[in-house]
Amino acid sequence: MTMKLDWMRGCATALVTPFKADGSIDEERLRSLVDRQIKGGVKMLVPCGTTGESATMTEDEDARVIHSGHASGRL
Repeated sequence: MTMKLDWMRGCATALVTPFKADGSIDEERLRSLVDRQIKGGVKMLVPCGTTGESATMTEDEDARVIHSGHASGRL
């Protein structure tokens, strides 16, 4: 069986997770990064991916990053 995966064609970006000085996730900046990627034509975003910081984040922080991307209303 062959699956058509057109949504997986093109550029994908592994997003960095921006943090505030106190170590908390900067959700406003994250939404800005998501918007910038989408406006630039990126069709796939990889939050909590391979940029390194995800290994040090809690499950709650991972969920907040993913939710923040969706909260932009663009995903």
